[in-house]
This record gives sequence, C-alpha cells and structure tokens, in this order.
Amino acid sequence: MTDIVDPLPRPLASPVFRALWIATVVSNIGTWMHDVGAGWLMTSLSPDPLMVALVQAATTFPMFVLALPAGALADIVDRRKLLIAAQLFGLGGAATLSGLTLAGLTDASILLAFTAAIAIGAALSAPAFQAIVPELVPGPALQQAVALNSLGVNIARAIGPALGGVIIAASGPGAVFAANALSILGILAVLARWRRDAPDRHLPAEHMVGAMRAGLRYALRAPELKVVLIRSVGFFLFASGLWALLPVIARRDLELGPLGYGGLLTFMGLGAIGGAMLMPKLRGRIGANALTLAASILLAIAMAGLSQTAQFVTAAAALFVAGLAWIAMMASLNGGAQATSPGWVKARALAIYLLVFQGSMAAGSTLWGSVASRIGVPSTLLVAAGLLVAASLILASRFPLGRASALDLAPSSHWPAPLVDGAVEHDSGPVLVTIEYRVDPGKLRDFFAAMQEMRRIRRRDGAIHWGVYEDTAAPGLVVETFTVESWLEHLRQHDRVTNADRVQQEALAAYLTGDGPPVVRHFVTR
Repeated sequence: MTDIVDPLPRPLASPVFRALWIATVVSNIGTWMHDVGAGWLMTSLSPDPLMVALVQAATTFPMFVLALPAGALADIVDRRKLLIAAQLFGLGGAATLSGLTLAGLTDASILLAFTAAIAIGAALSAPAFQAIVPELVPGPALQQAVALNSLGVNIARAIGPALGGVIIAASGPGAVFAANALSILGILAVLARWRRDAPDRHLPAEHMVGAMRAGLRYALRAPELKVVLIRSVGFFLFASGLWALLPVIARRDLELGPLGYGGLLTFMGLGAIGGAMLMPKLRGRIGANALTLAASILLAIAMAGLSQTAQFVTAAAALFVAGLAWIAMMASLNGGAQATSPGWVKARALAIYLLVFQGSMAAGSTLWGSVASRIGVPSTLLVAAGLLVAASLILASRFPLGRASALDLAPSSHWPAPLVDGAVEHDSGPVLVTIEYRVDPGKLRDFFAAMQEMRRIRRRDGAIHWGVYEDTAAPGLVVETFTVESWLEHLRQHDRVTNADRVQQEALAAYLTGDGPPVVRHFVTR
C-alpha cells in the first residue's frame, strides 16, 4: 500500500482510499446494525418513549461534546494515530456491550452507557476521517471522493438495518453488537498499513486550547459558515423526531418484529441512495437554497404521513421519501461546511458543523421523546413536522445557502514576510500591526465602510483588538491597527489569508491615492 498516490482521475484508483472506503462501508454497516439492535433492545428493556429516544441521544451527544476537541486534535496531531486510537476505543465498547448482552447482564443504563462509549470513538474519528481525504486522492478527484463517501454511508444505511434485523431475529441483539465490533477491524487493518507522510510545518503546531479557540473564532467570524450552522440547527432539531420515535412506531404502532424494523430502515436507505443520484442534477437546476427548502418540506410531509399510517407498505413509502429528503439536506449542509472553510481550519470547521448537527439531534431526540410521553407519538410527529416547515421557510429566506460556492479559500500567500532587524522570538508579544493608507478625502466615508470587512477578516484570523483612525492634522491619512497575542500568532495570520481575502484587500485600492502600497509596520512588546 503506497503512501502517495499518482494523480489519477478516479478516487477508487487510489489504493489507500479504495481500501479505506471499503472498510468504512463495512464499519458503517456495523454501526447501523448496532443502532437497530440498541433501539430494539431498549423497547424490550423499557417501553417508555423517552428511554427509547435516549438511545438516539446517547449516539449523538458525544459528538456534541467532543467534536471541537477532536477537530483541533485532527489539525495538530498525526491523524493516522488519532484514528487508530479512536477505533480501538470504539472496538472495546462494542465488544464489551456484546459480551454483557450475550450474558444477559445488559439493562437500560448499561445499554445507554456503552452506546455512548461507542459514539465517543466515532466522535473522535469523524473530523479526522473527513480531513484526510485530500491526502488520499489527487485534487481533481476530491469532489468525487466526497461524493463516494456519502454514497458509502447510504449503502450502509440500506444494508445495515435489514442485516441487523435478520441477526436480531436469529440470534438476538448481542450478536448484532458482536458483528459491529468485528466490522471495525477492517478500518484498523487499513490504517495500520497506511504509511502516512505528515505535511511539513514551517511553524510549530498550535496548542490544543489555542487551536479550539481559533476554530471557534473562525466559525463566529465567517458569515458563510454561520449560515450553514444556523440552517443545520433549524433542520436537525425538528427532523430528529423521526429518528427518535421510529423504533416505537415500528414495534408498538405497526407491531413489527426486528425484520420489519430493519426493512423500514432499508427503505429509508434506498431513498437516500436515490436522492444521492438525483442531487447533482437538482442542485444545478434549482440551486442549493431551493433544494434544501424543498427537502425540508418533503421530510415534513413524510413525517406527517408516517404519523397517520398503520401499514408497513405506507410506512416504507414514507421512509423512502424521508431518506431522499434526508440525504439532500445532509449533502447540502456538509458540502456547505466544506466550501466555507480553508485548509488551515477545515477539520475544526467540520467539527463545529458536526457539533451543531449532533447537538441538535441529541437535544431534539430528548425533546420529542419527552413530548411523545405526554401527547403520544402521532401527535408529536405532526408537531415536529409543522415546526420543521415553519423554521425552514423562515431560515431559507433570511439565511440562504449557496453563496459560498464562489469563494476561493486557497492560501494566497500574498502578504510579504515581516521586516525585522534581528530575530524575534515566537512567544514575543503582544504584537501591534499598523497599516498606513493614503485615502482620497472624497472617498473616506466609503473607505471606512469597506474597512469593516477587513475588521472581520483580521478578527477571524487572530486579532484580539482592531481599529481604524484618521489623522486630524492630515485629511486622508488613515491608520488601521490590530493586535495579536504573539509573534507566532501573527506569522500564522500570514498563512491563513486566502485568495478571497486578497480580493477584498485589493478592492481597497479604489479609494487610495499615490503610487506606493500601504505602509505596514510591526511593533512587539519585549
């Protein structure tokens, strides 16, 4: 297995990517089998809809807690070693739960605890798995690789639930948990054989806390990423009701066994595969914002239909439609998070998206399970569906998706190296940077308005203070200032500036006079 792949047009032509993709599909099948087994077992251990919904919460809450630390780790440590450690942790949790269940020792609390433990391993893995894709395939094949990963998830969704139902019917949930543990071994084998060449760093790696702060700062200061996060909350908080209550619907309302429950999830997976095939054509015709609005409304219709059905066929049809809508939203939101984050913070940006996704799912699962305990499952699904439509209509108009597609977030490297007389230690600071502009006095008002975008960029990339001032004795002489914690952090700002930022900076030239560029000075506290 080679470390560096040849520039091939197809992702699966890369030996490492191909092996890891196959192993991940197998592992995801095991994960879906576990989800079916855990949900089904909980309906036997406790009939309370809240307890059944807590299985979904136990699956998603660890991602909410650990997504950002995992993303920071993925950006500052060897991703291969992080992935191996996380997979071993998940393997231990799955194997232990299997042993306890086969021995008849699992109760509701044990099931929730080990489901959460397995989810912790997945949470530690998720940002790193997404971040290594550019290392495994050539640039022209990256979009195909991302699409293949989404397809793999949906293949697993189509196979895993049905296979899990068969195993539950034949041998019980303990056997499903054992199969999930075995499914992890393939990923471990591929990662063990992969000889990763870590990228060269000309600056020291960030510390954990600083890396997390930088990721959060970027998310708060990048408006395009904020749109993705807001839309994610507005969708997953209400759509989570479907996942949380489906085991109760299958067992109590439809009176299905494990095979029937797995069959329902298989139809949802088939719908997702169909949606994945339709996505490129639909996005090209109607755009991302209209597509996500239509998907949200379609999912709400499916939820409402599921709440009123008492037949397997109509429930399966509703879930097929739900699967189509679900993958349209997942692909659009995940793609939006990818498109709005540059390489230096990509794992952390994706981790924040996963944090919002899983946090909304965990909160929604708990909420809808609690509501269902009071007003019943059908009424709860109708309420969740109605709120999903209302939230989607409001957010699609106020926070439209798709504006990030024109952003070029590749590093521009257009900032010249700072001029220094002698050496400056990395921990020297704070650092004050001043940029002196000569502005046409007749354009000062427009110049100051344009500088507000520079304020956002400086603060996003590490400035702790920012200001812009005009000289009272020399109209048109304007000084921009920003302060950074240390010299090392300012050097990182040079690495973080993108081509999109460069366009914004170059636009300021329309307001300037004179032939020379703005004068930049650096002041360091000794």
